[in-house]
Amino acid sequence: MSKQFTFEKRPLAYVLGSCMAITAGQASAQGAGEENAGMVEEVIVTGSRLSRSGYDTPTPLTSLGSEELATQAPENIADLVNTLPSIAGSQTGTTNSGSLATGNAGISALNLRALGAGRTLVLMDGRRSTVSSSSGLVDTNTMPQGLIERVEVVTGGASAAYGSGAVGGVVNFILDTDYEGVKSYADYGQTTYGDNESKRVGFTAGTSFAGGRGHFLFDSQAADVDGIHETQRDWNRDGFQSMLNPALFRGEQGVPTFIVGKNIGLASHTLGGLVVSGPLMGTYFGEGGSVNQLNYGAVGGQWMQGGDWEYTNHQAGTQSLAAAEERQSFFSRVSYDLTDSLNVYAEGSYAAFEGYANYIRVPTLRNVIQRDNAFLPQEVAAAMDAQGLDSIQVSTANADAGLAGHNNERESMRFVLGYDGFFNFADLDWAYDGYYAKSRTIADQQYLPTIYHLERYANAIDAVVDPASGETVCRSTLSDPDNGCVPLNIMGINVSSPEAWAYAAGGPQREETYDLDVAAANFRVNGIEGWAGPISFAFGGEWREESISGDVEEQYQSGWRFGNYQEDKGSYDVLEGYVETLIPMGFGVDFNGGYRFADYSLSGDVEAWKLGFTWQPIEDITFRATRSRDIRAPNLGELFASGTGRGNTLDIGGVVVPYQQVLQGSTELDPEVAMGWSGGVVLQPRFLPGLGLSIDYYDIEVNGVISSVSAEQVASFCFERGIQAYCDDMVFGDPSDPTTLSTINIYYENLNSLKSRGLDVELSYSFEMADLVSDVPGFVSLRFMATNFLENVTDNGTTAIDYAGSNAPLTGTTPDWKYRATALYSLDQWTFNLTMRGVSDGVLSDAYIECSSNCPASVYPALTVNDNSVDGQVVFDAYIARSFNFGDSSNGEVFLTWSNIFDEDPPLASNPLLQGTDINAAYPQTNRDLYDYLGSRFRVGLRLEF
Repeated sequence: MSKQFTFEKRPLAYVLGSCMAITAGQASAQGAGEENAGMVEEVIVTGSRLSRSGYDTPTPLTSLGSEELATQAPENIADLVNTLPSIAGSQTGTTNSGSLATGNAGISALNLRALGAGRTLVLMDGRRSTVSSSSGLVDTNTMPQGLIERVEVVTGGASAAYGSGAVGGVVNFILDTDYEGVKSYADYGQTTYGDNESKRVGFTAGTSFAGGRGHFLFDSQAADVDGIHETQRDWNRDGFQSMLNPALFRGEQGVPTFIVGKNIGLASHTLGGLVVSGPLMGTYFGEGGSVNQLNYGAVGGQWMQGGDWEYTNHQAGTQSLAAAEERQSFFSRVSYDLTDSLNVYAEGSYAAFEGYANYIRVPTLRNVIQRDNAFLPQEVAAAMDAQGLDSIQVSTANADAGLAGHNNERESMRFVLGYDGFFNFADLDWAYDGYYAKSRTIADQQYLPTIYHLERYANAIDAVVDPASGETVCRSTLSDPDNGCVPLNIMGINVSSPEAWAYAAGGPQREETYDLDVAAANFRVNGIEGWAGPISFAFGGEWREESISGDVEEQYQSGWRFGNYQEDKGSYDVLEGYVETLIPMGFGVDFNGGYRFADYSLSGDVEAWKLGFTWQPIEDITFRATRSRDIRAPNLGELFASGTGRGNTLDIGGVVVPYQQVLQGSTELDPEVAMGWSGGVVLQPRFLPGLGLSIDYYDIEVNGVISSVSAEQVASFCFERGIQAYCDDMVFGDPSDPTTLSTINIYYENLNSLKSRGLDVELSYSFEMADLVSDVPGFVSLRFMATNFLENVTDNGTTAIDYAGSNAPLTGTTPDWKYRATALYSLDQWTFNLTMRGVSDGVLSDAYIECSSNCPASVYPALTVNDNSVDGQVVFDAYIARSFNFGDSSNGEVFLTWSNIFDEDPPLASNPLLQGTDINAAYPQTNRDLYDYLGSRFRVGLRLEF
């Protein structure tokens, strides 16, 4: 029976942490004592199709073993894997709550090297997983968490072995397919603020049958997280934002273009409506339609500092700090030895997700209110008469409408039929395996019913008194009595009716189905005699077909502020073949090379290859190096997106302008091509058993990047840099008036390049206390991992920006250093674990120029800002557990985890590039991809095994 909850025997992956060219027998002896030296017979590592006992690939690999997963007890597996330093910029179900148009909201996807989650290949037992969106992202929470034996992370290109997507690396979730017994767990957690309550239960069973020839597995899990909604932490209550410098609008010279500071609120609109132009500018409507005058403070664009900033900071806290989630998953596997050398198996899995998160109060800007509007307060009507005004312009956050957000649902199903076996031919040992997998994800993407319909909203707010009946009606109803319009009052808080909002707003939705079919076969041969040792060889092939099919009701395809969904439809297939070899060269040198050829139905042929070397001059030291060519083919969304539109606002010359941005795919895209280098050294001194140190350098350049510039960048490149190609992507009602902007068209295209360069460091030391101090019991395992991001350049063909050292809240940024250290001590039935997670100090952007006076001209990306610094963060997590036995063959464990035990606040960070959007007002002003931002939280649980 497995001893998952005791520390008598430790998996190789946990003791070592990374594959460091130690033989399995040595590793087991060092980690758990000589009596367990035979515990691990073979380790199959990710990153290669070849495997040997104690084999070290030239590509660096980090592993999280089952006990390390247990001693962190994360709410979900993605939370733990994201703490690895090499993983940066990953999205979670909370941080992507605004990714509604793409369908990515609610997905936890991993991102190696901050190259983009689509350039990290996620596998389960070395096989492709079910995609969760048209972006090709895999929600890691769909994995059968009770059966995960270890998670292996290859931090380097592996397309030669696994094909498209393995540019930044591979994350492989490896299951314990031999598990026997029954185990279950239940845990409960919440923050020390009393929110984000979460509950989770799981059950796993495995048994042999037919005299040991067959094996059956079952795993299930259910999780429920309340989330954190319509509130904010104290660190986000000071109005910290970035804004255009008000001094610019006063005509001052040599001042920074942007300022970052506190006491900043919106100047563009209020909760109940704000008159934004003319002699009544500053008049705003409050509770019950009360009329007030706004103290603007110092205005810069759509923001102001000082004055009534606290009142206009109404968007803060609207975005959910944590998303609400409900998850259920089931996994089953049955295998059978048809002969002593042939095993067949079948797997089936089902995962369901429902997620809810608020996003923002959706504002409407510069609404024209006529003098005869039936809801116009008498005080304002009199002021309009005094000024001779026929109308006013009112911008409002639509307080009565409620918050926008998503309520997405997904169902993922996967079925696998496979085989594996071995035989001897020509005096050589052969192994083979193959499988067919069919996966389907059905995604129901739905906005909360607070998104306004442009035409109906405009009709509803244009309310007048019917001269015939004396009732308040829509002006449009006077000429079309059956149009169903319900008058809507937007001048005040708690002044409009639910019926009016039910007419003016709705919840656009779309259902999409993603299908993935894969058939693969692999062969491996060992024992070919070489001049310096046995040669290993692998070859195989794979066929894949991916398709997308969307279904959108006609009413949701156009006319909305957000969610103008279109029906994305299309498919492609690919046929691939590969070879790989491992050749001992002599003098301690091994060569590992691979080649893959792929034929895509849309983009044609593409190649990937790898050249790797390891050199072990003495037993204590190993040098390794890899050169690879890796690829990423365009995903379903990049190929077949039909132009879903979403609304936003831009600050153009101090005027906040609403617009629709429309992102479209292209079947003319080519695969991305990445060239990668890696090289390093692994040390395991014989004089100090159990100690391992690895230092690896990596350099990855991706060309022909499939991406799109943002709408904000399109506007910046047009207005600030005068690039006509981007001006052509902007549609204006009046070409001579930039404030008549209606649409920004964005297209997926093969842009120029990404480059990531850095250094990985990993140190592990495991020992029995008695080996150091006589008669002192217990086992200690220490582990330190760090990544130094030296370069992280995004080049869109017009501008190259290095995001290394940037701690700003913007996709793709990486700190200088990200690190993680753990210290585990086990004694008899007790286990203690302390984890330190840290991020170094940084800047908003290496391109920004910090100045207070005599500032140079501010030209993107060299923007001038008053404060370019962002602090780092260090947090500590603790784990304590006590195991116990009951009965002759049963054991259990109770545990407590305490994350961020000192309740460290995240550093404040606000990116000037986002200040022109009203959505930024709803975001917590920190980098949620880097920092621990929920505060101190705990989880208690019980594990049982029979």
